[in-house]
This record gives sequence, C-alpha cells and structure tokens, in this order.
Amino acid sequence: MTPFDKPPGWAADAIWYQIFPERFRNGDPSNDPGPGDLRGAYPDDAGDWQIHPWQSDWYERQPWERGGDADAFWRRLQRRRYGGDLQGVWEGLDHLQRLGINAVYLNPIFDAPSSHKYDAASHIHVDPTLGPDPAGDRATIATEDPGDPSTWKWTSADMLFRSLVREMHRRGMRVILDGVFNHVGVRHWAFRDVLSRQRRSRYAGWFKVKAWDDRAAGTSFDYEGWFGHKSLPEFLQDEHGLVSGPRDHIFAVTRRWMDPDGDGDPSDGVDGWRLDVAFCIRHPFWKSWRSLVRSLNSEAYVVAEVIDDVDALRPYLQGDEFDAVMNYPFAGACADWAIDASIGSAALHQRIQGMHQAFGWDVALAQQNLFGSHDTARLASHVVNRGGAPYSDWQRYFDFSKASRGSYQTRAPDPDERAMQRVVAALQLTCVGAPMIYYGDEAGMWGANDPCCRKPMVWPGSAHADEATHPDGSARSKVDPVRFDHDLFDWYRSLAALRTAHPCLRRGTMRPLVSPSGVLAFERSFEGRTILVVVHRDQGGSLLTLPPMTGSRVLLGPPSCLRHGGHGSTVELSGPGAVVIDRTPGRLD
Repeated sequence: MTPFDKPPGWAADAIWYQIFPERFRNGDPSNDPGPGDLRGAYPDDAGDWQIHPWQSDWYERQPWERGGDADAFWRRLQRRRYGGDLQGVWEGLDHLQRLGINAVYLNPIFDAPSSHKYDAASHIHVDPTLGPDPAGDRATIATEDPGDPSTWKWTSADMLFRSLVREMHRRGMRVILDGVFNHVGVRHWAFRDVLSRQRRSRYAGWFKVKAWDDRAAGTSFDYEGWFGHKSLPEFLQDEHGLVSGPRDHIFAVTRRWMDPDGDGDPSDGVDGWRLDVAFCIRHPFWKSWRSLVRSLNSEAYVVAEVIDDVDALRPYLQGDEFDAVMNYPFAGACADWAIDASIGSAALHQRIQGMHQAFGWDVALAQQNLFGSHDTARLASHVVNRGGAPYSDWQRYFDFSKASRGSYQTRAPDPDERAMQRVVAALQLTCVGAPMIYYGDEAGMWGANDPCCRKPMVWPGSAHADEATHPDGSARSKVDPVRFDHDLFDWYRSLAALRTAHPCLRRGTMRPLVSPSGVLAFERSFEGRTILVVVHRDQGGSLLTLPPMTGSRVLLGPPSCLRHGGHGSTVELSGPGAVVIDRTPGRLD
C-alpha cells in the first residue's frame, strides 16, 4: 500500500463512540419536532402524536399510543420523538472526555423526517429540528435551488454543527458523519420533483423508476425502494455506480461538509464518513469517491457498513475504497467465545488472526471493533439472551433479537450477566482494532434490537422511571430500575485509559499464548514493550501458568492475581474478568 492507500495514522489510536442524535440528549427543548416534521417518515400517520417524555418507561404506552393490536404499537413506537439535538451532543462532550473518547461517529444528522434519518430529504443541510431555529432554517432552505450548489446557504443548524466540529477538534476528538448515498426518503427534494413533474423533471434519470403516470398506457408511477421499502427510493446506478446526476450531487455534498469554507483547508470540516449499506453501491463509485475524499483531506477516514464474512469484505479493503469496515466479524467471533461459549480460545485466536491476514496489518489496526450498534440488540441484552442465536450468523441473530417476537428477554442484566459485559468490553478495548462503544453501553443500558436499542440515553443523576412494562403492554412482576451504572462506566473508563496510555494496546502485534478454553491470553508488543492481556469468561476460578515475569506490573485487576515462583509466574483468575499486565521485556521469550 502507498501512504495514500493506507488508513490515516490516527485511526489506530481511535476510541470510537457512536451517537444516535435523536436519543442522546435534548439540549434545546425549543426545537423539538412537531407532527409536521414527521410527514413522510414510516409510518406516515401521526394521529394524536406528542413529543415523548425522555425518562418514561420504554414499553409504557403514552395516550396517543394506546389501542389497536400489537402491530399498531410497534408502528407507533417508530413515530416516537424524544427531542435529542446537536446542543445535546455538545453538552455530552464532557461525558465523552471523562470516558476517554477521542473519535465520534454520528448517525445521520441531515434533514429527514424519521428519528433515524436514513430517509434523507436533503444532504445539503442539517435537520432543522437538530438546530436552534427550525422555522428560520426552513425559510432559508426555501430560497435555494437544491440542484445548484452555487445557491446553497448555511442555516442555523448547519452553523451549530460547524461550531460543534470546531469544539470537538479543540478537545482532540475526530468526528465522522453517516453517508447514506444509496437511497433517500420520499420527501427528498429531487424525488418530490419527479413525483410532480414525472418525465419532465430534470431529475427523472436519478431514480429507479419502473413506470410513469401515463393514462394512455394505463400505467401509474412506480419505483424501486431499498429492499422493497417504498419510503426509501433508490438512486439509479449503471456499471460505474451512481449515475452522473446523483453522483455529482453527492460529490458536491461531500465537498461541502469536508471543506465548508471551500478554501482547501479541511480543518473546519468533518474527519471522514461511515457509509451506510455500502454493498448496495457498485465498487467503481466508491473508488472515485475515495479519491475525492482523500484529495480534500489526506487524513480522512472512511468506514463501510458491510455485514458479511471475511471473503466478502476483501474487495472493499484493498486500499482504493475504504479504510475499514464496521467489524461485525470481530463481534461475532468474540461473542461466540465470550457470550455463547460455543468456541474455545484457540478457535477465537484463529479467527482473529485470519482477519488480520486477510486485510493486512494497517487495516487491522483501523477496523471499527463494535459489539452494539443502532442495528443490533444492546450488548447487555445480548448477554441476557445468550444461547438464542449466534451473532456470527447475522440474519438469524437479527431476527431472534427483536422484542416483538415475544420470547426475547427485555429485562435488565443480573450481576453475573453484567460481569460478562465487562469481559466483552475488556476484549473490545485490548484487541487489535479501534474499539467503538455504542452510546449508553457504558451507562448500563439494555434493549432488544431496533427500535429498542435506541432508547433515550441514561445520564448520571437522571430520574428515569423504572421499566415496569413488558413489550406487550402487560405489567412486569419484577420492575427494573433504570439508573446510570457508575461502576460499569468506571470499568470502561479504566480500559480506555489503559489503551490511551499504552501504545502496545493500540498498535502492538498480537501473539496468542496457550491457555485453557475459557481463558484468552495474548501479548501486545510495540517498540520494545509488551502488555499481557488475560480475559476469563467462566464462573469458576482458573490458573494460568507462564514463564517467569518478575518485575512485571499489574495494570488492571487485583495485584495479588500475579504470583511468582521458582519456575514461573501464575495469573490467578476468579470468575469472569480481565487482567492486564505490563511485563518486563524479554521475560516471556
């Protein structure tokens, strides 16, 4: 790889935090969305809708959500809005710094009617309800020709985001945006023009139109939606990827957010992109788009959402498209070992090393190692429901982990299950690759798959209602208090601090050590230093015997866990947990 083809140097040092803006923090209640802001989002029926109380019991029906069958509730749940906004993200930066975060991935923030905003009405502007003046922003947007970049202006929400980027950079944080370039929503300005003008629209060639309104031919307008979802019209592609119209528009949007002033200085722009459903756009587009991105900022980072096996990921990670993927293969392998105990430590080492060999070392260091996301059950709930379906079998896991199935457990984790979350966190923050924490996992949040993994953030000192309601609306026999878990936060913070303090844990090679099936032991070595990591998944005790390590220092775990004898050293483990040791170089050779 040339320097251009490699991931940026900072990617290996990143500790990522994923924020779903609508559910992170309501910093400005004056901009909360109203019923009109939901128009065009699935399901498009606001009824007696009202903004949702942030601290309410998740499954408790508000007055406007009551009545009808079970399916009616799940549709109404998709219409909920809690009022999270950019001011809330700003107010949460202190929390991120205490945790040790230095890189943030924001789910979509562009103008869109849904809570998730994967149904863009425009990529030109931040959603007005995320900023300080929604009405004023709508008036500004109405003066533009969205098809002509020379007419684009900056709204108050745009400017607040630009200020937020500067503040994050001042704090030493990088920020990447979610790029949803395969499809848009039915309120997208170009799609609305096509609906109105049909073949006469200058954007008629932008979408996968199957039929036009034509009385003589007896046809009505029809089009392709993403995976059949009519609320998400897809852009048209040819052998090169997106056709020229949407392609040129997406390129202009990319320039706008990476170099807002257009002066060739990217320091006031975003630091990269996470690309939604990247597998849905043909490779030539990504190759040309990457060239544009790197021409704007040679240190930009681009990460793809492609949930597939290692072989299917190879074409995306050759240095000419993406720097990394959201590392679901890593999550699946580690979950198989730590949560489901379906494989032993030797098999886990083999799978992890296979990923490193498949993609090369530079890519391995930059991979975005996640467990939870907005598309999965939360880590705590995965542990609660272990044994149900393997994370490594994505479609089975995705279907199994829905609360609407009725059999998925939506309760809080017990102490033993929380201990297993700590084990997974230790793996995530000590293995090769850049860890990504899904907002609220560090706070102890739990939840089934979408939409229940998107609960409002639980903040220290906040007075949330207990979860006393089952998904079907019935009362729980045992309520679950919803509180910020300070002990769990301190565990994540300690791991992040270790990773930040020791380059071995960010850039070091990984050498597995022989260990029992329920113990994962490996060394991370870099520039003459070595860190030993020992992770234990089982409830019982275990003793790991190693060559002498006199002079070593326990960085994480009780100091008494490391003992020295005449012929070697031992690491004693009691129940699920992790030990991290800074050893004297050469003692384990």
